[in-house]
Amino acid sequence: MQLYKKYLAKAEFDSLDDFLKNFKIVVPENFNFAYDVVDEYARIEPNKIALVWCNDEGQSHNFTYAEMKEKTDAAASYFQSVGVGHGDKVMLILKRRFEFWFAVLALHKIGAVAIPATHLLTDKDIIFRSNAATIKAIITVGEDIVIEHVDKALPQCPSVEKLISVGPIFPAHWENFQQGIEKAPAFVRPQNPSKNDDLLFLYFTSGTTGNPKMVAHDYTYPLAHISTAVFWHNVEEDGRHLTVADTGWAKAVWGKLYGQMLAGCSVFVYDHQKFVPAEMLEVISKYKVTSFCAPPTIYRFMIREDLSKYDLSALKYCTTAGEALNPKVYETFYENTGIHLMEAFGQTETTVQLGTFPWMKPKPGSMGIPSPQYQIDLLRPDGTRCEDGEQGQIVIHVGEQAPVGLFKGYYRDEERTTETWQNGIYYTGDIAWRDEDGYYWFVGRADDVIKSSGYRIGPFEVESALMTHPAVVECAVTGAPDEIRGQVVKATIVLAKSYSASEELASDIQEHVKKVTAPYKYPRIVEFVDALPKTISGKIRRVEIRAKDSE
Repeated sequence: MQLYKKYLAKAEFDSLDDFLKNFKIVVPENFNFAYDVVDEYARIEPNKIALVWCNDEGQSHNFTYAEMKEKTDAAASYFQSVGVGHGDKVMLILKRRFEFWFAVLALHKIGAVAIPATHLLTDKDIIFRSNAATIKAIITVGEDIVIEHVDKALPQCPSVEKLISVGPIFPAHWENFQQGIEKAPAFVRPQNPSKNDDLLFLYFTSGTTGNPKMVAHDYTYPLAHISTAVFWHNVEEDGRHLTVADTGWAKAVWGKLYGQMLAGCSVFVYDHQKFVPAEMLEVISKYKVTSFCAPPTIYRFMIREDLSKYDLSALKYCTTAGEALNPKVYETFYENTGIHLMEAFGQTETTVQLGTFPWMKPKPGSMGIPSPQYQIDLLRPDGTRCEDGEQGQIVIHVGEQAPVGLFKGYYRDEERTTETWQNGIYYTGDIAWRDEDGYYWFVGRADDVIKSSGYRIGPFEVESALMTHPAVVECAVTGAPDEIRGQVVKATIVLAKSYSASEELASDIQEHVKKVTAPYKYPRIVEFVDALPKTISGKIRRVEIRAKDSE
C-alpha cells in the first residue's frame, strides 16, 4: 500500500510532460501525518516495516507500523503527563537515535511543535533558541557534552520546564524518556489534535549573516514531501531508503520520514558517529538499501573506495543536493555502478523546488527543472523576467493560495518575512541561470555574487572549478575590494595534507581555474588557510572573509 496516492489528484504519470501538467496535492481537512499515515498503516498493514535502524556498534532493529503506533502513543501520553500539549515547543537534540521518530510523531499526535536541533549547539545557542521560540521542553541524547551545554544554558532559559534524556546518561534532575513511555497511561487521542495551519515544525536556519531565523511549517508540510520521495528520490514500495543526514537538520524529514513513509518505503537509518566511506558502503550492501541520497562530498569519498568489493545490486537510484555535482564524480560513480546521480535544489523554507526527475537525462552540476509543486521563475533586480542564459534570483510566485510546502513565514519576525515575501512572490535569495533546455544552474547567494569590471561572477562555479584541483580540499570564493575593478575574485583555500602553501602552487591553481571555466573568473587573490569560518550547520561564512578583507 502506498498512501501517497490518496493525496494526489493523479497518482501515476507516463511522461515528464504529464507529471509537470497534472501533479497536484489534494489536502484534506485537518491532516495529521501521525494519525493519517503512521496509524493508518498500523491499521491496514501492521507488519509493514516503517523504520530500519542500525548503528556503528553492530546493533539493529526493524520497527513495524504496529510498533511505531504503540511507541508513539506511549510517547504522546508521556508528554501529556509532563505538561506538554497543543502548541508547546519542544527541542529535539537526538542525532540519529530511533527515539527521534517516536518523539516527533508523538508531538504531532498532541499538536505540539517540534524544533529539531544539532548536538553541536553550545550553551549560547541553546539560550538564544529557547528564548526566541519559548521552548518548554528539551529532549536530548544522554551524552556528557550535550547535557553539559543544556545544564549551563538552563538558568537563562526561563520557559524551559522539562529536561528529558534518552540515555545513556540520566542526570538526577532530568526525566528518563524510556521509563516515561513505559509507565505512561493508555493514550487518549485529543479531540482536536491539530488544524492544517497549526505550527508543526520550527527550524532554526543558521544563515551566513545575523542570528538564525525560525522557519515555520504547518501540518500540511509532510504532504509536500510526496514529490521529494516519489519523484526525486524515486523510492520503491517496501524498499529501503537511506538519506545521509542528522535529525537536527531539515534534510532529515526530506529523506528520513514523510515522503518515504507516504510512499510505503522503509526509512533506513545508519546511526554513526563518524562518516567512514567503506563502512557506509558496507551498510548499504549488508542491508540491501534500494535508494540513497547524500551530498556530493559523500560521493567524492565513496568513489575513492574499490566499489567492486561491495554488493550494491539492491541499489537502484541515487540522488544528491547541497552543492554542485562535479562531472568527474558523476561519471566515475556511473561507470562503477550504472546509476545516474540525480540532483535537486530546495531550502529549509520549502521542499524540492528544482529537481532532476525520473524521466529526465541529468546534466551534472545542474539543479534540474522546476517542480510542478511551485511556480518558479528567475527575476532581475528590477522584477522583470530573465532570458535563458541570464542570471537572476530564483523566486516562487505564490498568488492567492500558498503552495503546499512553502513555509508560513519567519516565526516572530515580520520584518524578515516581508523582506523575502513581497507582492505575492517569495524571493529565495539564491541566484541561478537557466539553459535553453530549461535546466537551472546555481550561481550563489544574492549577497555573495561578485561584481568585477562589469562582470557578475558566482562564487559557486569558481569553487566548483577549484575543487577539481587535487590540492584543494575545501575553498570559499569571495569578492575582495579593488580600486580599479571594484572587486576581484579571491579564493580562500584549505589544502590537502600532501600539499604546502607556496606562490608556485597558487599560480598553478589560478591557471587550472582558467582552463576549467571562463578565464575572467579566475581568482586574482589566493589565500591558504587551515580552516574556513563556518556556521554551526557547516555553511561557509563568506561574510566573515569579506569583512576581514574590507578592514
